[in-house]
Amino acid sequence: MKVALLTNEFPPEIYGGAGIHIQFLSRELRQLCEIEARCFGSQDDAGENWRAIGFSEKIKDCPADSRVKKILKPLDINLQWAASLENIDVVHCHTWYSHFGGVLSSKLLQSPLILTTHSLEPHRPWKAEALGQGGYDMSCWIEKSAYESADGVIAVSQGMKRDVMNLYGLPEDRVEVIYNGIDPDFYQPTFDESVLVKWGIDSKKPFVLFVGRITRQKGISQLIQAIPQIAEEAQIVLCAGAPDTEELALECKTMIEEIQKKRDGVIWIQEMMPHSELRILYSHATVFVTPSLYEPFGIINLEAMSCGTPVVGSAVGGIPEIIVDGETGFLVPLKSKSSTNFEPAHPFDFQTQLAEKLNTIILNPTLAKKMGEVSRQRAIDVFSWSSIAKQTFEFYQKTIERYKKEGKRK
Repeated sequence: MKVALLTNEFPPEIYGGAGIHIQFLSRELRQLCEIEARCFGSQDDAGENWRAIGFSEKIKDCPADSRVKKILKPLDINLQWAASLENIDVVHCHTWYSHFGGVLSSKLLQSPLILTTHSLEPHRPWKAEALGQGGYDMSCWIEKSAYESADGVIAVSQGMKRDVMNLYGLPEDRVEVIYNGIDPDFYQPTFDESVLVKWGIDSKKPFVLFVGRITRQKGISQLIQAIPQIAEEAQIVLCAGAPDTEELALECKTMIEEIQKKRDGVIWIQEMMPHSELRILYSHATVFVTPSLYEPFGIINLEAMSCGTPVVGSAVGGIPEIIVDGETGFLVPLKSKSSTNFEPAHPFDFQTQLAEKLNTIILNPTLAKKMGEVSRQRAIDVFSWSSIAKQTFEFYQKTIERYKKEGKRK
């Protein structure tokens, strides 16, 4: 079997959860089938059973509005992808950035189209800040068109399966739940106090760790506003960078600087940290926090859990399928969200409950240790990449057979 894997991110250019998914899935899939990866960037790599080629946009100086270019760039690259592929048995797309190329390639090559649902554009209206309203409308249209054309969909959680069926009307037998995974051999308890010193973290004090992009989706503003209620003996380490917009970056900077004036031990790390160091922060952290307002899966929770750290997260999307409440950490109800600002309906309640759950772990070292041990074991038992790749390959086979029976192949 020869698979076209279409994706914005591919190693070594990885910046988010979808990219991490691609990195490990492609590594395991190449043991089962041949991979032709197409991505954004300068990649030109190959090995046994795989090849990856990166592309750059040819539209350089127009349009004048940079936000519109953020839409035209992926369309430009997607066209180039479609022109570069041949003899493909199945086309597999990741995120809306690849959907246009996926639909084109599927039609041109008469091959089934599979989409992995990492997120859904209509559930992320804050993207209009980065793309402009016209650009956001385009990304929604591209995604909708792709799902209407898809022969199979992989949802990364049961919650995402429900969402994609409700939003795009897909029949249940076309949507398969296959979780994101983790490499427990890499993400394992790893300790090195010199890394803490490097980033200004006091190794003798407990700390709460947040890792995520500066975007409305990740709920960082909710966490910052909860800090005054978090136990004073704990440090708060915010690994937060890659803002969606300059305005959001300034907003976050102002909030963090204000809280730093009122309280010691709030550490902001803006650099993209290598995962060899990030796993050390996971391992040393007393508790990891995910205050997301929208999170289809939340692979970053698995990274922390695999390093033996309990997690406190909002009870949204796929997070309740990762965190076992009261055993590997705690879930915090988000309730409903405002349709315009994507803040919790009762933000002060959410912030208070978030702080309370963090404090429960911070102030109880025995509980923190026990939850960390259970977290590590759950990551090993449920979320291995080899199992996930096998499930994905089997879904390829099932989708190809159905495609043939429906007479779509010439």
